Amino acid sequence: MTTQPEAILEHNLINQLIDLEYTPVKILDGKALVSNLKNQLEAFNEANYSDKEFDAILNHLAKGSVFEKAKTLRDRFSFTKENGDVCYVRFFDSENWTNNLFQVTNQVTLEGSYKNRYDVTLLVNGLPLVQIELKRRGIEIKEAFNQINRYQLHSFWSNHGLFQYVQLFVISNGGNTKYLANNKLQSVKQTFFWSDKQNKNVSELTEFAAQFLNPNHLGKMIAKYIVINETHKIMMVLRPYQYFATEAIIKQVQTSTDNAYIWHTTGSGKTLTSFKTSQILMDLPEVYKVIFVVDRKDLDYQTMREFNAFKEGSVDSTNSTTSLVNQFLGKFKDKKGVRKDSDLIITTIQKLNNAITGHNKTKLDALKN
Repeated sequence: MTTQPEAILEHNLINQLIDLEYTPVKILDGKALVSNLKNQLEAFNEANYSDKEFDAILNHLAKGSVFEKAKTLRDRFSFTKENGDVCYVRFFDSENWTNNLFQVTNQVTLEGSYKNRYDVTLLVNGLPLVQIELKRRGIEIKEAFNQINRYQLHSFWSNHGLFQYVQLFVISNGGNTKYLANNKLQSVKQTFFWSDKQNKNVSELTEFAAQFLNPNHLGKMIAKYIVINETHKIMMVLRPYQYFATEAIIKQVQTSTDNAYIWHTTGSGKTLTSFKTSQILMDLPEVYKVIFVVDRKDLDYQTMREFNAFKEGSVDSTNSTTSLVNQFLGKFKDKKGVRKDSDLIITTIQKLNNAITGHNKTKLDALKN
């Protein structure tokens, strides 16, 4: 592998990102980061905030862990303006991700327990959501991974913890480039190469930036393909084959009534792919319900448990044919008699067969298409 100074790698990447329609911005320190955040949030929300109002926003953003901040990013914050009006602030648009404001900066310096200078930072609506750590060609990529861990320990928590809003890290030595979700106790085993549809790795930084870091794709990854795991209180990001599988299923649902299948090997994350696909499909206006069918009762319970691990309370398993029919019809009640209408149903093929062929068949005639 040839050597290339890190500064040249960084310079070339920034120029490429500008060509991809990132707006360059110079942010030297935490004070400039906060000032830029105010400007960007005002532009994104088409509003103006007084110093007191912006302090309320900053205090809100400062709360919680990395995991809790991931939820804050995707939520809205309401507060009362000085004139008495109730104001809502959005931090990220997940529905129309290209509406977000994308910026690139480099060499931001923050001081916590130690002073750290970060390589390349991608800001979305003023919040640092992607941190890119570079090492010169010839240096092991693991050095960049270790550097990120030091940043988290030394300084990410300073300046209102804004760098704790990072959703994805990218590590590269120019020739090898990988991405990972932001978690406090992360492993190098959870770093992934991006690949194309033919499963060919995209390892060169220039090609990776073109495919993965362009605002349309990156915005979609942050909006739809990061999973907030409620059981372990961590973020997870889909691998490329999971992404392409999910995209293919969604396209099939939107454009065809034909069947289709996705093939995964054991241990490759089938449940995560299924969950994310189901979650996205449930949000489509033309989809009434998503039915996840398995072939044994133990898998019925196991799948429900795993789905609920990704998003607590996301699904109720059906324990009888009558319950299944009621879930189809939106008349399902839990053990306490509370009506619950879930968009996602997990059931066995045996119960589904009973529902559509037994005495309940006529009840479901309206849903047969």
